Amino acid sequence: MKVTVIGAGNVGATCANVLAHNEVGNEVILLDIKEGVAEGKALDMWETSPINLYDTRTVGVTNDYSRTANSDVVVITSGLPRKPGMSRDDLIATNANIVKSVTENVIAHSPDSKIIVVSNPLDVMTYCAYLTAKIDSKRVFGMAGILDTARYRSFLALELNVSPKDIQAVLMGGHGDTMVPLPRYTTVGGIPVTELIDSSKLDAIVQRTKTGGGEIVKLLGTSAWYAPGAAAAQMVEAIVRDQKRVFPVCAWLQGEYGLSDIYLGVPVILGKSGIERIIELQLNDQEKESLNTSAEAVRSVMKVLDDMSVVA
Repeated sequence: MKVTVIGAGNVGATCANVLAHNEVGNEVILLDIKEGVAEGKALDMWETSPINLYDTRTVGVTNDYSRTANSDVVVITSGLPRKPGMSRDDLIATNANIVKSVTENVIAHSPDSKIIVVSNPLDVMTYCAYLTAKIDSKRVFGMAGILDTARYRSFLALELNVSPKDIQAVLMGGHGDTMVPLPRYTTVGGIPVTELIDSSKLDAIVQRTKTGGGEIVKLLGTSAWYAPGAAAAQMVEAIVRDQKRVFPVCAWLQGEYGLSDIYLGVPVILGKSGIERIIELQLNDQEKESLNTSAEAVRSVMKVLDDMSVVA
């Protein structure tokens, strides 16, 4: 199995490194437009193989998509990272053109691949890749929910002083301030989280989750990379190993949750063919309202992309 990661920045390099260490596929190709960056990082990763005892080859290339040919899965991390004070929406003009160009090259060399989009603004860049690729939407989806849910679970683990391994949660909606964490579907070792934490503390954790990306940007001066890279790698592993994992994924909705023609975070089953099924939860009225509000925010940015006519 062959996996390609487009973009050798912090997120892409982290993703490639996790994939290699976990031996997800025989070969991981890391591609970047900047001369020598992908080659250097891939070589550095490969030199850890005798230390960490793995066999997956990491190969770096500069803008040579022919080397990515016949990839089973392609992860797109290319684009301008967020800077302090910059919203995800501010990134759309630059990153849409980047994602369009990358997707065209991916499809030209790996027409049967599954495409995972990580570039921001996530939901709309996934939409851009889908319009460009012109393939089944079940093969084009975005990484957002796994990252957002991981933040939510990690914050809960700190507050409750328990292992994050025992926390399961569902988070839906757009990747941003309108995301919809669902405490009703959050458990700790099978115990509803509402039995272990009072509502005010839980509300504070939900709010921190919604602004979790911005918190990192304020601290680092740029976007996060360890958690996003690991989250994308987990999605790749589910596909390559046909694990049938239930993950929150940015997927193209066609009537699910009463929403159509929109990329939005929902729980899915992820396997070798990509999204094998979208799971529809029985949301209560408040949850439905929050999801619809999030969808409206995503649609407003999708309209910006449509009006720009970046993708024919």
